[in-house]
Amino acid sequence: MIRNISVGIDIGTVTTRVVVAEFFKGETTPKIIGTGLSESKGIRHGYVVKSDEAVKSLKKALTEAENNSGIKIKRAFVSIGGITLSSEVHSGSAIISKADNEVTALDVNKAIKECEAELVLGNKKIMNVFPVSFKLDEKEVHGRPEGLHGVKLEIKALFITSLAQHYEDLLAVVVEAGVEPIDAIASPIAASEVALSDRQKMVGCALVNIGAETVSIAVFENGSPISLHIFSIGSSDITNDIALGLKIPLEEAELLKTSSDIKTYSKKKLDEIIEARLTDIFELIENHLKKIKRNGLLPAGIIFTGGGSASPMLEKLSKETLKLPSRIGGSELLGNTKTRVRDSSWFVALGLCMVSKDTAYNASTGNFGEMMKDIKGGIKSIFKQLLP
Repeated sequence: MIRNISVGIDIGTVTTRVVVAEFFKGETTPKIIGTGLSESKGIRHGYVVKSDEAVKSLKKALTEAENNSGIKIKRAFVSIGGITLSSEVHSGSAIISKADNEVTALDVNKAIKECEAELVLGNKKIMNVFPVSFKLDEKEVHGRPEGLHGVKLEIKALFITSLAQHYEDLLAVVVEAGVEPIDAIASPIAASEVALSDRQKMVGCALVNIGAETVSIAVFENGSPISLHIFSIGSSDITNDIALGLKIPLEEAELLKTSSDIKTYSKKKLDEIIEARLTDIFELIENHLKKIKRNGLLPAGIIFTGGGSASPMLEKLSKETLKLPSRIGGSELLGNTKTRVRDSSWFVALGLCMVSKDTAYNASTGNFGEMMKDIKGGIKSIFKQLLP
């Protein structure tokens, strides 16, 4: 019997995480059967600077995940983050090809190809594509257009891209560690599979991940991402500010950053230091929302994830600055399950597993061909792209 097992690998700037999940027939909630954790080495701002060190870090996390899951990991979904991750929206159209004017998947693909032709990639690589809106004969289409009848189909699509060099270097690390990448998915999109509900994505929200060296924002509306952006600022900057402001070691500053029990130092001064840097982050978020005309217009508000979201003053300051509902991300997906992946810093790795939730796939022994036929979104293996 083929077990429905999926593996997610999230190589972050500070930490490398591996999640092994098993899905059972009729269940939408996975059982976490293994996790692996290691300190990331050779990674800077989400991209590889020393591949040999990054490989060692990943192997350590993989070994831990294999030992406590009993699964030999040979294939996995991989997240791509870092400062070169970005998005663009472009439009395209197609004349309906069938004689009876019925819209087919072929017409949708032709329109998306025309959208893609508008991209100036340069050194970038397209990672993920999401249709944002459809029009048929100049009338807006709600839902999918396939099966409708008309003459001209117009599409707006979001293209998520990454610097090709960073993309290939990260996947090469995974291959060198002995794992075949099934697909690479933008980290914020993977995390959204766990952190956001369908309703939140439908009415409009922003998922903000505060990592060690980067902050990502992914904005959703009508069930689909409409924008993604990365800022080169993170929670390490808060730690550095505390260390400088209070003249203390970085290790102590890191503990103070998320603590609500301050005895030795002035709480007022500490709050001022943290608030100043958080305000910088919120200003970047606000400017981005203004750019895409969504500031103050996201009913489901801002959902924060990542290791840097643990600051006690984050929610209050966000509400005051961004004028939107704000909360720290949790996950209804996990229910009352006691597991380390309840921490939002694990949401990317777990979200990668969710990509294949509807597909029977054994991460150890295969059924790889069948999995590739069925997996949602038309995912293609990128392993061959790494070969000369």
